[in-house]
Amino acid sequence: MTIGLGLVLIAWYVTQRNYAYQGVVIDPPAPAADFELADQHGQPFHLRGQQGKIVLIFFGYTNCPDVCPVTLSEYKQIKAQLGEQAENVRFVFITVDPERDSPERLAAYLANFDSTFIGLSGTRAQLEPIWRSYGVYQEKRDVGSASGYLVDHTAITFLIDAQSNWHINYPFGMETEKIVADLQHLIKE
Repeated sequence: MTIGLGLVLIAWYVTQRNYAYQGVVIDPPAPAADFELADQHGQPFHLRGQQGKIVLIFFGYTNCPDVCPVTLSEYKQIKAQLGEQAENVRFVFITVDPERDSPERLAAYLANFDSTFIGLSGTRAQLEPIWRSYGVYQEKRDVGSASGYLVDHTAITFLIDAQSNWHINYPFGMETEKIVADLQHLIKE
C-alpha cells in the first residue's frame, strides 16, 4: 500500500511539473505593469491589490460588434466551468474607448454577461500608459455608422498570475477548456 501511494505521488508530481500551458507563455513570467483605474462602481482598482488571485485582462469597448462580446461570453463560460474555483480569478475588462465608456456604461454592458466582472475606465491620459505597458493597439476608425466610429484593438487576453506576474497571453478564439485547464493548474500551485 505504501509503495502504491508513493507511485501515485511520484506520477502526480511528474505530471504537474511537466504541465504545458496553452496560449503564448511568457517564460519566465514577467512582473505585470501595475495600474490604478476606477471600476464600473466608481471604486479604485489596483492591479497590485489582486495579489493572490489570477487576473484575466481584456482590453475592449462596449460598442464593439464582435470580439468583445464573444470574449466576455467566453469569460462567462470559463467562470461557470471553474465552479467554486472561480473565486480565485478576477475577470477584468479595460476600455479602449474612454470617450464613450463611462463607469455607468461599463456597468450596464457587463451586467449582460456577469455583474461580477470588473470594468475599468479612465481618461485617455490615464489609459495610454497602461495600453503601452501591455502592448495594446487601439485606433478609432470612422465607419459612417450611427455609433460614429469603431475602435480597432488588440484581441488578446492577458493572464496575470497570483504573484502579479504576466504569465500567459491567449489569442482571440482560444478554446475555453484550455484556458480553464491552465487556470486550474495555476490555482493548485
